[in-house]
Amino acid sequence: MGKTLIIAEKPSVAGDISKALGKFQKHDDHYENDDYVISSAVGHLLTICVPEQFEVKRGKWTFANLPVIPPHFDLLPIEKNEARLKVLLKLIKRKDVSALVNACDAGREGELIFRYIVQYAKSDKPIQRLWLQSMTPAAIRDGFAHLRTDAEMIPLADAATCRSESDWLIGINGTRAMTAFNSKTGGFHLTTVGRVQTPTLAILVEREEKIKKFISRNYWEIHGTFGAQAGAYVGRWFDEKFSKKEGDDQLRPERVWDIKFAEAIKSKCLGKPGIVTEESKPTTSMSPQLYDLTTLQREANGRFGFSAKNTLGLAQALYERHKVLTYPRTDSRALPEDYLETVKTTMGMLAETNYRTPAETILKNGWVRPNKRIFNNAKVSDHFAIIPTLVAPKYLSEPEQKLYDLVTKRFLAIFYPAAEFLVTTRITRVESEPFKSEGKVMVNAGWLAVYGKEAAESDDTPSLVPVKPNETVKTEKIEVEANVTKPPARYSEATLLGAMESAGKLIEDEELREAMSEKGLGTPATRATIIEGLIWEKYITRNGRELQPMAKAFSLITLLRGLAIP
Repeated sequence: MGKTLIIAEKPSVAGDISKALGKFQKHDDHYENDDYVISSAVGHLLTICVPEQFEVKRGKWTFANLPVIPPHFDLLPIEKNEARLKVLLKLIKRKDVSALVNACDAGREGELIFRYIVQYAKSDKPIQRLWLQSMTPAAIRDGFAHLRTDAEMIPLADAATCRSESDWLIGINGTRAMTAFNSKTGGFHLTTVGRVQTPTLAILVEREEKIKKFISRNYWEIHGTFGAQAGAYVGRWFDEKFSKKEGDDQLRPERVWDIKFAEAIKSKCLGKPGIVTEESKPTTSMSPQLYDLTTLQREANGRFGFSAKNTLGLAQALYERHKVLTYPRTDSRALPEDYLETVKTTMGMLAETNYRTPAETILKNGWVRPNKRIFNNAKVSDHFAIIPTLVAPKYLSEPEQKLYDLVTKRFLAIFYPAAEFLVTTRITRVESEPFKSEGKVMVNAGWLAVYGKEAAESDDTPSLVPVKPNETVKTEKIEVEANVTKPPARYSEATLLGAMESAGKLIEDEELREAMSEKGLGTPATRATIIEGLIWEKYITRNGRELQPMAKAFSLITLLRGLAIP
């Protein structure tokens, strides 16, 4: 019986597999024992190209030779990785290698990397698939005990090929067409477009246009300070008869658009007694769901200013090198229904770390139990949510520790009960003019206990001094505060990732909106690359945490609109 060749996506993963399976001899470019040969790619080794007989030799940047739709694609080695490709081709063609295992990253892109290698090698040797959720030795050994069949993976391989070829067709034809159009008056003006890149750019340009067209308006707010027996509190005047008007999104019940009206209320109410009525309602707040990659990137950008690319890199290092997080390139925010025992074991590991108190509390109270919000097979795609593994963290850098802390606290918090609050709405009526005060008192911290001071600092709702039923208070101070309306904020990476994720909602065409309702623009794994690509192409620039379109971006979107390309 021959040996099985295992092809990983990166050399470090090949090394991890050899350690997990054990008893391998290391060679220059692979590991080997009596049963297996292990080697790896270094990411993509091949790219698709037009077969030579169909490639345009002259005038490829002219309209005359568009569109480019070859009957099939050939594969072209990527020059910088050609040496690694030759290594794998040699190993695949070895007479003593009788089967292959695809151990590239467990996702669409990993599937494509492997399939292109096998296609280029013209190999017909049987294939099995290693599908890992984490990189711990136990998870690797379990993965080899449950290898997937080639037939199971064909739909994913087809999807990967379809995405690769559609990206090429739209990118090449769009780029050549736009470049030809922009260069028709002379010179050569490369104008790149892409299936995901260009719609993402349009989102940024449309927001920037709204900002430039925005005309600020003056408005005023009326704030009162009231003296009760138990102390002072503040309230803000509001219009009880307020109703929204279509086409004006700046209207608010607390905004006054006439300074004379505001000053009249001040004169009317200052020093006069006020009658207080209030209503208190208990409310609860559930913990946020577990992280997928996009929500992790958004929060890391908002909290720490990490770019989407940096967050992905850190998460990948925590998964591959440190083995403390599960697979990060996921779009799921739930766990499999058979994962309860693994979660309990993970809690046991965390009880031996700085997360001891919440982990022990969860185990002691038996809070790890079936719950469709957490354990739900219907909400798990190729991979489940990002959570800690059974490996305790050691020697993490400061950014790695910050990201690990985000994931681990979210993991712990979701098993806690809801936080409970008493929310008070108080109306102080002075000379028939209403002033609203809102207060919030925490009754039970619930999941917020995991975050301690962080949660308290992030909640800016004040607590109110108590008043007696129908107590009369004194209007000690009335202030008319001048403000101006502000344009919509520029996108940060956090808000742009959210817009890309929910891009289908922005489409007017009902059929297209329905088609995109679940997926949005790009995937969790590619969105960071799209943003970095727009920066590299000088379509946008980072300005602090803001992403700002440049003149080149406006030129492209204006051109596409002029050509009636939505």
